[in-house]
Amino acid sequence: MSFKKVLISNRGEIAVRIIRACRELGIKTVAIYSEADSSSRHVSEADEAYCVGPAPPAASYLNIHHILAKAMVAHVDAIHPGYGFLSENPDFAAACEKYGFQFIGPRPATMALAGMKVAARETAVALGVPVVPGSPEPIRTMKEAFRTARELGYPVLIKPSAGGGGRGLRVARDEQELVECLASSQREASLSFAAAGILMEKYLEKARHVEVQILADHHGNAVHLGERDCTIQRRHQKLIEESPSPAVDEELRQRMVSAALRLATGINYTSAGTVEFILDQQGNFYFIEMNTRIQVEHPVTEMITGIDLIKEQIRIAAGKKLSFSQADVVRKGWALECRINAEDPERNFLPSPGTITFYQKPGGDGIRVDDYVYSGYTLPPFYDSLLGKVIAWGDTREEAISRMKKALGECRIEGIKTTMPFLQRVLNHPCFTRGEIYTTFAQALAASEQPRKLMGAGGING
Repeated sequence: MSFKKVLISNRGEIAVRIIRACRELGIKTVAIYSEADSSSRHVSEADEAYCVGPAPPAASYLNIHHILAKAMVAHVDAIHPGYGFLSENPDFAAACEKYGFQFIGPRPATMALAGMKVAARETAVALGVPVVPGSPEPIRTMKEAFRTARELGYPVLIKPSAGGGGRGLRVARDEQELVECLASSQREASLSFAAAGILMEKYLEKARHVEVQILADHHGNAVHLGERDCTIQRRHQKLIEESPSPAVDEELRQRMVSAALRLATGINYTSAGTVEFILDQQGNFYFIEMNTRIQVEHPVTEMITGIDLIKEQIRIAAGKKLSFSQADVVRKGWALECRINAEDPERNFLPSPGTITFYQKPGGDGIRVDDYVYSGYTLPPFYDSLLGKVIAWGDTREEAISRMKKALGECRIEGIKTTMPFLQRVLNHPCFTRGEIYTTFAQALAASEQPRKLMGAGGING
């Protein structure tokens, strides 16, 4: 099987990234866009583009009927969901198959098993992969929530039973916060994933967030591409990612990647996927979820392995074998990624939509930029604030950090506020330089506090 035309059911930088990969494979592309996104770069770069509805995601990028209708009009072979929106929605994947479009991702049944946190947790336990203590089923009543929180012990983490990307995560340290967190998490989950089930887990202190990238085809071949460290976060949203992790030695790496592959092969997973863990200071790791899609941070893995994850996704969906074996995977050097968001760090990271009056990309050795904006582009207020990502590679972590600092210094975005000044603060902090970070580091730095004071409160569960 080979694809002649692929529809990308997404927007922004990931849509541009997928278009580029398809072009290199000789595949024509079809973009979709909302009325608010008509001037977005992915619209002009695709071979064809179709409007799927008004600005609200529920009326456009989450509207399965409209998306499939455009796929029929365009006569595409396959649909790539990117990340977010419908990328982990098994109903969408099943609908694609029903109407004759190859979904570029795992099978719907596998997605339901791996992507829905309850099923994934049960599977991990059955396969001998350690999990965080928590509720085995979604919380249904406030009485049940209070009882579970008391059994686990505060603080507890509230998380949607569907989706990922840090959406809907809340930490409750007492009963009053628990009530507030349950309501807000459920609202966000409904908007982001069209699902509102809520789980509860023990919030682990002093944790790091480390994930393993895997690829698996339909011929029984599965490989890992090492780990990524995603510990620098704010409000459970990743800000800076790197590979390899400064906290993982070779012995720990082998234990983590073995667990990740055991989980993936245990559910007959195919496509690109990420198995996410939390890691404590003693080297104990715990499974938290499996993301059944491409990750925002996939470029750092590409930079150290030379493997194009989007192309491999497409080849796997077309029924082809992986183009390499585990023995062929050679990780070289170190890579960092900084997410550039349209937010104002001086106003509690308030979203900053508006017109970009001037945009200058950074360059130089080892620098890559994945973006979708341009000078004169007006950023709509309806979607994620991510403008793009700067990725830096170096022979060593020190060189990668140095190149990233230089790149952020060269990058200019005028007309709106961005997170670049804050990212520079993180990169210049001695704790980050030494790799002595936990998931509270960025939060403490944003509050102009000494990160060391809050080190003991760190933790992330998904």
